[in-house]
Amino acid sequence: MAKIKLTKNEQKVQKDALKMYQRYLPTLTLKKQQLQTEIRTIEAKAREVRAQRVALEKEFSEWISVFGEEDAFKPDMVTVSNIKKGFGNIAGVTIPVYEGADFSRGDYDLYETPLWIDLAADRMEKALSLDLEADVLDEQVRLLSQELRTTTQRVNLFEKVKIPETKANIKKISVYLGDEQVASVVRSKISKKKLQANADAAQEAAE
Repeated sequence: MAKIKLTKNEQKVQKDALKMYQRYLPTLTLKKQQLQTEIRTIEAKAREVRAQRVALEKEFSEWISVFGEEDAFKPDMVTVSNIKKGFGNIAGVTIPVYEGADFSRGDYDLYETPLWIDLAADRMEKALSLDLEADVLDEQVRLLSQELRTTTQRVNLFEKVKIPETKANIKKISVYLGDEQVASVVRSKISKKKLQANADAAQEAAE
């Protein structure tokens, strides 16, 4: 604990600090709870998106195998040309928001490739879109988790260090000032008694 001045001015400083900590702590605690809730919600959403991706890939593989021409479709026939992102705000944290993507398709001969290739390309775009969405959700979790760590540290600092420390300082100053006041009263009484005694002695001498 840092050394403090045992004065009325320091007592006021400590009381003002305590009021500030007690005023901001509920806000920080609420922010912490909000961040925890949002992170859980986004993580659940990311798991859901990845489950959709797995289901789509399984369906895709089974679907292609029906035609017996698995080698006809190449993954590089579909590529991402542009990722569309917006921005949102959660508990004061700016986060990216997935808004879709533009895809490019490789050149392939419509006469030499199976009729289902276009449908397969559509499915691949959907799969890639789910991957991109999951990545953005992961980034949201990363940013919010970072803010949660900082907020939690502040909550702990206020709850476990600053507020107890400030209360202890106020008590210490109050005790000291109280003792000083008592001592001052005692000194004043002793001084009055001495003055009275001197006055009485002087009066007796005059008589």
